Amino acid sequence: MKRSRLKVMLCLHIMLVLYSFSSILSKLAARQQFFSWNFCIYYALIILLLALYAIGWQQVIKRLPLSVAFANKAITIVWGIIWGFLFFDEKVTLGKLIGAVMVIIGIVLYAKEDEKD
Repeated sequence: MKRSRLKVMLCLHIMLVLYSFSSILSKLAARQQFFSWNFCIYYALIILLLALYAIGWQQVIKRLPLSVAFANKAITIVWGIIWGFLFFDEKVTLGKLIGAVMVIIGIVLYAKEDEKD
């Protein structure tokens, strides 16, 4: 993989982490009284993260085929499992682990196939 493409892929995954992290804030906001200060702060942070994500996403898809970018978006499922475990004490079951591994394998296989083209 060329150095510039590796850099774009790294940026893509940073954007996807931002995107997935906004879900943590959404869940935290959902636990707050509607329109309380905490609720508004969480939603302001969500909007900020999604704005950063949108700008970064636009830059990434200028440099990558759209199909590659969207195939990598599936990694947010894995981040959801990680965030659920770290922030909300959700259990990581065998089924979730198998699913996460399948997602990662799918992304890697897709990336390898894309390199051949």
